[in-house]
Amino acid sequence: MDETGEFALPLPLRPPEPQETLTGEDLARARDRARVLSARSRSSRWFLLWLLVGPGILAMLGENDGPSMISYAATGAAYGLGFFLPFIVVTFAMAIVCQEMCMRVGAVTHRGYGQLILERYGRAWGWLAAGDLVFTNLVTLIAEFVAIRVGLAFFHLGAGVAALLGVALVLMAQSGGRYWRWERIVLGLAVFNGLFLLSAVLVKPSVGHIGHALLTFSPLPHGSFNEILLLLASTIGATVTPWMIFFQQSASADKGLTPHDLAHGRIDTVVGGVLAAIFGCGALVAGAALLGHGGASVDGLAGAGFPEALSHVDGNTVGALFALGLIEAGAVAILTISASTGYAISECTGASSSFNRTLREARSFYSANVLVAAIAAAVILIPGVPLLAIALNANVLATVLLPVTLVFMVMLANDRQLMGRFANGPFANLAVGVTVAVVAVCGAAYGIDSFLSQLHLIG
Repeated sequence: MDETGEFALPLPLRPPEPQETLTGEDLARARDRARVLSARSRSSRWFLLWLLVGPGILAMLGENDGPSMISYAATGAAYGLGFFLPFIVVTFAMAIVCQEMCMRVGAVTHRGYGQLILERYGRAWGWLAAGDLVFTNLVTLIAEFVAIRVGLAFFHLGAGVAALLGVALVLMAQSGGRYWRWERIVLGLAVFNGLFLLSAVLVKPSVGHIGHALLTFSPLPHGSFNEILLLLASTIGATVTPWMIFFQQSASADKGLTPHDLAHGRIDTVVGGVLAAIFGCGALVAGAALLGHGGASVDGLAGAGFPEALSHVDGNTVGALFALGLIEAGAVAILTISASTGYAISECTGASSSFNRTLREARSFYSANVLVAAIAAAVILIPGVPLLAIALNANVLATVLLPVTLVFMVMLANDRQLMGRFANGPFANLAVGVTVAVVAVCGAAYGIDSFLSQLHLIG
């Protein structure tokens, strides 16, 4: 057995089964690995990197979703450039720590998060993790369709177009019959997350104010304690979420990464985190242009919200770019979040869970992908549904439910029977321990404060 893992099978978690005929999935992965080995033997570093990147960038830019970018812009509109600008950078640093573990566990074990929870800790915990994820994903997907609706409203297009576009993208992206094709389609869309940075440049912010905020974490935000906690929890929920953990580990396994690819997997994750932090800061800077202009009203999501407000303050081009950015952010998130739902449900039921499988071979995987997106699309068409409340609280919900997912991730990454020499070291455990503590404290503090506020109102 090759210690690098290049030709190694994943560590057995159950007695070996009789060998079967090679499937189409096996052959597809073999072709992908042959290209990787060829690039490595020819020392084609950039081509090798191009072949191996994907899951990390998609997880990070997928998390720069519609609700997150609206949340960043709303924070900028309310508080300007200050504490939350560098805080976005800090939260993405935490996300890199978490997602590197997901990638490493997926590459070493060749198994998705849901499958490992089921096999290592039992069916009850596996289904609890999957159920938690499906509920959170459904709420988040509704928020993604809301973001697309807000973006399209700027161009005078309605909710029906937003619903149709989102579901059509899911169907189109998974029609290629290969993980590689699905990944490249979504990466092509994710490039347009950079529109938020372009919007920020066009509002002509003060470079000095940006530098001061990044270096000093000031000025500090003002307002009620509950409001500050909500913003902290929402910002954390905009960068580290349960679906990212499910997605990157399962996508790394689906892509066929091995322990020999860990260095490139880390580059993939770090590059994704850096890009997402820059683009997220861009959304906040663009939103800060509205400070002193009455902010942006997103009441009644038939209106264009932030894009419309920006067009009034800084011109139609900025508004149009921000609107297109929201459409991209929602679209990429719909594709990655629906995929994480398919992975979770299929892994916990023991069904095939791979884009390298055909529709007939992985019926439940593809069905879950489409069904969860279709349900979310249908919700935004229901009159009277509180879409604004769903969109603004999706990130907070992710923050509250994240600690349990992270704890299981840490347990898997520290399982030496599972991970061998690739298990977490002291530094990784310290970094992720701080991350779990920050997330848990912010989520719990916000929940307790909200509960006490409700008791006060009742009293």
